Amino acid sequence: MLKSFKSGFTLAEVLITLGIIGVVAAMTMPTLMNSTNGAQYRTAYKKALSVLSQAVVLNVALDDYDLSQTDADKDNSVYNLFMNRMNVVKTADSNSSEDWEASNDSSVKFGKSATTNYTLFFNDGITFTFEQDAEACTSGNDGGTVTESLCYGVIDVNGAKNPNKLVVCDGKTADADWKAEVDNCTVTNPTDMYPVKFYDQSILPSTDAAEAVLYGGK
Repeated sequence: MLKSFKSGFTLAEVLITLGIIGVVAAMTMPTLMNSTNGAQYRTAYKKALSVLSQAVVLNVALDDYDLSQTDADKDNSVYNLFMNRMNVVKTADSNSSEDWEASNDSSVKFGKSATTNYTLFFNDGITFTFEQDAEACTSGNDGGTVTESLCYGVIDVNGAKNPNKLVVCDGKTADADWKAEVDNCTVTNPTDMYPVKFYDQSILPSTDAAEAVLYGGK
């Protein structure tokens, strides 16, 4: 009678296999996590732009003024427009000697790079920071004379959570003139902070990197 033998793996073979799996996982997990986070940031950014724009349109319908008609010292301020039309859970303000547009630092979060500013915290975790004296935000004209006066801000799609980094074109850093124009800008791994410009009834990206994320189609 022939005896049957069951084949199996030795302990050494199992340990070697687990070791290989561990090495592969360690190499691929960071890339996978970055890709997943980037997709979430991109989606949240597009949502934020849409919701903010809808708030302006709603305000036109209800109170008959848009961003071009705002006055920082009156009831029809940019601050009141968004406070009245969005679900704001809390606000913050801050002071700094730095100039908003000249800054190239991710500390623009919560207005640290604006002379004075407001940050609005929405119920979905997104924050919107803009200058307190933002008013008459327009790209229009008056009698054929261009009266462009764009206003600027920053959307942070996950609020106080890290990484708290401005989105930049691949190969650039937030400390290397992130506002400069870049030919064929691409953003492989979007981050959580997006500079925007707002005027009339529009809220749009204000940098090549923010624009690349919005229209990148990924």
